[in-house]
Amino acid sequence: MPTRGGPDLPYDVVAGVTPCPPGWLVASAKLHGMTFAPEDPAVYETFAEVLSVKPAYSVIALNVPVGYPHEVHSGGRTCDRMARRLLGRRGTAIQSPPTRDVLANGHIPVDDHLAAVSLSLLPRIREVALEMAPYRQRSVFEVHPELSFYQLNSDKPMRWSKKFQAGQEERRALLVKRIQGVDRILDAQIEGVEPGHLTDAAAILWTARRIAARAATRIPEEPEWDDEGLRMELVR
Repeated sequence: MPTRGGPDLPYDVVAGVTPCPPGWLVASAKLHGMTFAPEDPAVYETFAEVLSVKPAYSVIALNVPVGYPHEVHSGGRTCDRMARRLLGRRGTAIQSPPTRDVLANGHIPVDDHLAAVSLSLLPRIREVALEMAPYRQRSVFEVHPELSFYQLNSDKPMRWSKKFQAGQEERRALLVKRIQGVDRILDAQIEGVEPGHLTDAAAILWTARRIAARAATRIPEEPEWDDEGLRMELVR
């Protein structure tokens, strides 16, 4: 299991982290053996603050791209294309990250299809890019909620899109069934945070647990690296 900074504790703390309008939503849980105890979610203004929490999270499952291509490729990175194929009808949720050039100057070419990432998310991705270095990938892993739900749902894609009420209800029911105490996350009332943010954070928290237990799967099994030495992969 990854090491953590701060005092020695009889448990580890793992986290699912996803962007939200106020900043970064963090759903965390104490992990000790088979005991997995979700905590109250919190919001941090910057990604740097998430990384600076003490004691440090032993695993951060991050719902933002980590590893950025030098050039635009149809369908994005290998991990993006493979994840879409795995998810089938839910695969459209997988967005390709911008290139490093886009991150540096903020200009998205018209033929880049917005790099499949909206302008509103670009500042969040840039935050991560500024903080990430290869050594941080010992504890920070790129994940995606739909891959987490796929695994939670016995390796089957969810029936409904999360954009619909039926999709939100479907995802909540699955989380409640699989994670004891997850209501503490799902029922949280945080200004600017929608129920969909909370379900996403809870789902990727489950993946953080799998990573800590060394039970997670990498997509692809043999990752690619970007020009800065970051692995370009998705973990589920």
